[in-house]
Amino acid sequence: MIKKQLYLPKPHGLYHPNNEKENCGVGFIANIKSKASHKITEDALEMLSRMGHRGACGCEANTGDGAGILTNIPHEFFSQEIQSLFGIDVEAGSYGVGNIFLPQDDKQRQHCISIVEKVVKNEGQTLIGWRDVPVDAIKADVGDTARNSQPVIKQLIIGKAEGIDNDVFEGALYIIKKHISKVIRTDESLSQALLFYVCSLSTRVIVYKGMLMGSQLLDFYPDLTNKDFKTYLAMVHSRFSTNTFPSWDRAQPCRFMAHNGEINTRQGNYNWMRAREGVLESDFFGDNLDKTLPVIETEVSDSGSFDNVLEFLLMNGRSLQEAVLMMVPEAWQNDHEMSDQKKAFYEYFSNVMEPWDGPASITFTDGRYIGAILDRNGLRPSRYYLTHDDRVIMASEVGVVDVATDNIKTKGRLRPGKMFLVDFGQGKLVDDDEIKDNFSAKNPYQKWLNDQQIHLSELASNKEAHGFYPDTLLHRLKVFGYSTETLEFMLLPLVTELRDPVGSMGNDSALACLSDQSRIIYDYFKQLFAQVTNPAIDSIREEVVMSLRCAIGPEGNLLINSAKNANRLVIEHPILTNEETLALKDCNHRGWTSKTIDITYDIDEGLKLSDMLDDICQQSSQAIKNGHSLVILSDRKVNSSRGAISALLASSAVHRYLVANHKRTQVGIIVETGEAREVHHFCLMIGFGADAVNPYLAFEALWQVRRDNLIKLEDDDAIVAAYRKGVAKGMLKVMAKMGISTLASYKGAQIFEAVGLSPEVMDKCFFETFSRISGVGFEVLQTEAEAQHKKAYLSTSFDNLGQYHWRSGGEKHMWEPQTITDLQKAARSNDKNAYWEFAKKSNEEGTRNCTLRGLMSFKSGNPVDIDKVESAKEIVKRFATGAMSYGSISAESHETLAIAMNRIGGKSNTGEGGEDSARWIPDSNGDSRRSAIKQVASGRFGVTIEYLNNADELQIKISQGAKPGEGGELPGKKVDEDIAKIRCSTAGVGLISPPPHHDIYSIEDLSQLIFDLKRSNPEARISVKLVSEVGVGTVAAGVTKAKSDHILIAGHDGGTGASPLTSIKHAGLPWELGVAETHQTLVMNDLRSRVVIQTDGQLKTGRDVAIAALLGAEEFGFSTAPLITLGCIMMRKCHLNTCPVGIATQDKVLRKKFTGKPEHVVNYLFMVAEELRTIMADLGFKTLNEMVGRVDMLEMNEAIDHWKQDSIDLGAILTPADTQYKNAGTYQSTPQDHQL
Repeated sequence: MIKKQLYLPKPHGLYHPNNEKENCGVGFIANIKSKASHKITEDALEMLSRMGHRGACGCEANTGDGAGILTNIPHEFFSQEIQSLFGIDVEAGSYGVGNIFLPQDDKQRQHCISIVEKVVKNEGQTLIGWRDVPVDAIKADVGDTARNSQPVIKQLIIGKAEGIDNDVFEGALYIIKKHISKVIRTDESLSQALLFYVCSLSTRVIVYKGMLMGSQLLDFYPDLTNKDFKTYLAMVHSRFSTNTFPSWDRAQPCRFMAHNGEINTRQGNYNWMRAREGVLESDFFGDNLDKTLPVIETEVSDSGSFDNVLEFLLMNGRSLQEAVLMMVPEAWQNDHEMSDQKKAFYEYFSNVMEPWDGPASITFTDGRYIGAILDRNGLRPSRYYLTHDDRVIMASEVGVVDVATDNIKTKGRLRPGKMFLVDFGQGKLVDDDEIKDNFSAKNPYQKWLNDQQIHLSELASNKEAHGFYPDTLLHRLKVFGYSTETLEFMLLPLVTELRDPVGSMGNDSALACLSDQSRIIYDYFKQLFAQVTNPAIDSIREEVVMSLRCAIGPEGNLLINSAKNANRLVIEHPILTNEETLALKDCNHRGWTSKTIDITYDIDEGLKLSDMLDDICQQSSQAIKNGHSLVILSDRKVNSSRGAISALLASSAVHRYLVANHKRTQVGIIVETGEAREVHHFCLMIGFGADAVNPYLAFEALWQVRRDNLIKLEDDDAIVAAYRKGVAKGMLKVMAKMGISTLASYKGAQIFEAVGLSPEVMDKCFFETFSRISGVGFEVLQTEAEAQHKKAYLSTSFDNLGQYHWRSGGEKHMWEPQTITDLQKAARSNDKNAYWEFAKKSNEEGTRNCTLRGLMSFKSGNPVDIDKVESAKEIVKRFATGAMSYGSISAESHETLAIAMNRIGGKSNTGEGGEDSARWIPDSNGDSRRSAIKQVASGRFGVTIEYLNNADELQIKISQGAKPGEGGELPGKKVDEDIAKIRCSTAGVGLISPPPHHDIYSIEDLSQLIFDLKRSNPEARISVKLVSEVGVGTVAAGVTKAKSDHILIAGHDGGTGASPLTSIKHAGLPWELGVAETHQTLVMNDLRSRVVIQTDGQLKTGRDVAIAALLGAEEFGFSTAPLITLGCIMMRKCHLNTCPVGIATQDKVLRKKFTGKPEHVVNYLFMVAEELRTIMADLGFKTLNEMVGRVDMLEMNEAIDHWKQDSIDLGAILTPADTQYKNAGTYQSTPQDHQL
């Protein structure tokens, strides 16, 4: 490395260490009779070594991502060491010991040691001493990166004070551990503060770990080879990280658990635990409880956060297995086979802890028990054996320890939500049913629920609740930004189709932060989604694990079990009817009352939005002081003189404020608003902390539509019921994209990224949510809202804003009639003048008004003669057409694209629909209809060994830009006999691919598929398709370490044959962010030279390609533009099978209208290449490789003069990659070693 790196880098450009992810292999071996032996340790280390493929190494073959072992404390070993070093005889349980990572710097290390010794003394315990832990990095062949960042490792040995029992002593060790960690790791005066880490400190268990490979651990820690190191349990972990940076502390096992998986809801879990600290009371720690706070430490991973909470519950008197069941409950809400007693147990604990949701195989131990649990979806493998000689073996896979067949007593695998437990006290394996039956019978949970729970049905109001006011409806709709499109494309389909509306052709309209229009705050946010390191889930097929049910209102004390913890309001659906909302407003039931806070204001008083939000937060805090159980934020008082503060801003600010002040769990937040109406809006409100929403204006709009005879439903109540059902389906689908099953987990999880909001907005309302493109602040947001309000009362006409379909005078779009006409003229006539007209209009208007790259300009370079620039013939070989399946488009258009790309040496892509084997044979004229890229998608339609063998590239489709986190869909009317044969399916039957690959639930699973595909076709390069989102760079680093040859980063605005409009408009990020982050991250990790980066998503011109290359891509994909050259006129009817030009249809009559030819695509792409060559010449680049990643040749356009755009900051995108390693490559130059 160029500079010595001791731990994860600080944020740089688009890289942020918080985005790092890890998947792993876990396992344990134990003697259930507590018979200790060195063989347990040996076998565990052999297990770890055999799971090496579940870990990873980075830019150095001998630097691992992390490995470790947790054992019970081997008393025989430590008693001898303590006697030898300190001349003290100790009894088991009378001392605590732990491995401590310390700074390399002598002075800082001594400072840390002095703090530790002081705290030990202050807690009344006896310091026996420090033992230098023997290590041998040379024998273990530890790589330079790990060795250079290796902390000094010592064992802290503490003796128990006189007169206290073992549990009190364990609690004292916990206080010591928490206190020293908080004081030292947050000390900004220590440059090596984060090298300090307490791996464990206990009387029962000890952890040996490091930034090692599993095979290195034994040689690195000679203690583990000592025959006196006898244990009866040993838990191991092998880590596969998405980076190559030093992270000794993030190796596992953690202090009491090891985790294979990902906590998708970590931010929400963190916020809720922080909020609960305000109401915690501990019988065990009493006044010392503050010493153990915050519960979740700084600079820890999602696994570390889970371990912190697990340890906190354990130390406060809960048993290990009870704590685990609280954090990782079964899917109890819809399980009709589960006993009422067990359901009551889970429901009771749902009142004090939301699930830590995500794919997880978690092993845990405190020395008295050892066990494992799977998440509610069962998305991580866990196999076990019990032998006749009393050994139990559990691991991520079989074959990790040799077991004679005749020694196997029983074997099996963990199932979703089930627990596997060894009770060393009883010396037996405890069945899942026995564990849960025992816990569920400990207290009268069902009685507590019956006596204490409040249901909405119990509440009622005597006032008129319907709330339909047609006289003022139009103006109020316009105030909140409704348009004819809102009704036509979003609200009507929700109630008539009972699902999120579907569209096609992707999103080519302006980002909210660039728009000339006043846009609502929701449009500034993009939904995040799962890819690679955790799977999306299928909310329909897996509905048994999905739930919108939540308990809201004041929480009780997490640390005790009592009836009053069940005193909460149960909400079955987060969308409240007007009647339910009025009942809550008038609530005075069993001590529950509410406070309604008006979030409207006089727009002529000159009030500032930020100040008004502060006032709302103060009113909410005062409501808690006054004993109210609920606050209801309402904008019902909006009128011609009173504007409304955004309900999203208001509710998020209140949630953020109350979390920061440890008050959030003392009140419920209800929002009564005319602003929210779409699935995306509700997801945002719940995701940022609201408990429930009443969209009264959406109801009124639909009621009016029924009166206008546009909906055939019997009454207003039927409309509300249909609307709620459609929204519920949509919300569950959005949650499932991120792999989240329950609304309780999704609430407050903040699984979004903002595009173009300033730090002042993010800090006050959306704290710790990414907004990497800084932009508009409260002043602009207020200006937008007030302009919309004033405009609403100037006319009685309902506007069409053109945000979904292009409309003259409406929202800006990249594709509009003139650009389509110019491109078709250029491509069909090979008219270069027409192309330059197209490129000029596209670059200076469409792209300029709608995209981030439109805000960029080229710096002056040292021009070179264009004759010296790489030829167009070579450049077009880097071009590919997008993954459009035969089925989504017609055979004629699909084959035309393939012929065109084969003529120029580029690549066409089959999409996920397979390919007719007849196309693999060249035509008589020499043309080839064979697609060079064969896609392997989650449905595996048409994937056969012959298909795989006939490819130059095999592309694993993880995500798609227009619908990330969702599978492809082909309506049955498009599945004719030919398509059914190729896809190995049945004609007329609709085909839906599952959201995840069911053999890729983690990054090590992806590594296995890459391995298998490479062996099916050794000559093909293996590609992985990802979609731009925050953290995609770290995912790409993991994919590169998994041996992918090629990575495609797709933009959010890519095309689609069919996708929910919520996904088209609100999921994924611009490719500019994704490509720049991926390039920056891979260069930092010295992985960039191993992999080709491609991007796509509304690439149209040579300027687009040039910017993509400067940001870090070396290959480029085109989809919409080639279709337009073939005749597409952007009717956006692809999903209806009614394409009038014969492209996106299987209708035989319509297909005859197809007039496209291969030369149209060829002409266009060569003109793109020639435009690119002129830019390269101006900048001084002779070859495309030279310009990859050269962001120093880009700058923000100085000519920006726009009420919103001039506040945009692209600094993070335009930051050059931080080169941590000497001679780190900036484009693909080293082939992956696939070990064929």
